[in-house]
Amino acid sequence: MKVKIKRLDPSIEIPKYHTKESAGFDLASSVDISIAPGEVAKIPTGLVIASPSGYFLLITSRSSLALKKGLNMANGVGVIDPDYAGPNDQVHIIVQNFTDHSVEIQKGERLAQGIFLPIQQVELEETDLTRETDRGGIGSTGGYKT
Repeated sequence: MKVKIKRLDPSIEIPKYHTKESAGFDLASSVDISIAPGEVAKIPTGLVIASPSGYFLLITSRSSLALKKGLNMANGVGVIDPDYAGPNDQVHIIVQNFTDHSVEIQKGERLAQGIFLPIQQVELEETDLTRETDRGGIGSTGGYKT
């Protein structure tokens, strides 16, 4: 599958898969930025990525982001729809600094990864009942005491 990508800055590297069996390609910051404690920051990648029709781009943090940088993706993951690919529809990585000190990010530092997944839209049908019995909610299958 070929994916169209536009660099908004020619010095930005095109993302790549770092191993033969990598599920995701790395996405990096296109700027130097300092993120204050508790701050949520929108970090530009300098890239417009056109997901092929029928696919969306899932943005998730690299496994080292929280442990090594003290950052979480503020919304857990990002979803880039195929129709978000205009000339200036830049992909951003939204992170939150959960530490008690500023976190410095350098231009080119890899923070997240992108994975293309198929879109499966459904038809939603309103009803009075979805199941015969309740399952019990959060943690109902055991393992945690409330």
